[in-house]
Amino acid sequence: MDDHQHTTLPQREPTIRVVAMPSDCNYTGDVFGGWIMAQVDIAGSIPAVHRARGRVATVAVNSFVFKQPLFMGDLVSFYTHIVKVGRTSITVNVEVYSQRDPAKPICVKVTEATLTYVAVGEDRKPRPVPPEDQ
Repeated sequence: MDDHQHTTLPQREPTIRVVAMPSDCNYTGDVFGGWIMAQVDIAGSIPAVHRARGRVATVAVNSFVFKQPLFMGDLVSFYTHIVKVGRTSITVNVEVYSQRDPAKPICVKVTEATLTYVAVGEDRKPRPVPPEDQ
């Protein structure tokens, strides 16, 4: 891996942080893309749920780019921020970083994604996102 691909973690707390386990990988030790996508959806839903003050449903994966592979044993950090709030929807950007090789630690950005969630009521139908100041 080239040095220009190494980076540092953002200077804020990650939304979630997990270790890629053997069950998350194929037989060569590469993490399944679907596992990463599921973790991105979980991470993105956290700020959406807080902003919506309740249940949300994923309605769109607006973009999803795998920049680097993830490997078994990587410490994976998911950083999120809300980029747009509509009447019933909340769009969240998720950036994923991997820290690997404790003997010679490196950090790489592995994935970037943008997902849209819709606030839903108990009936699972869309509902307005409450104003921020309530």
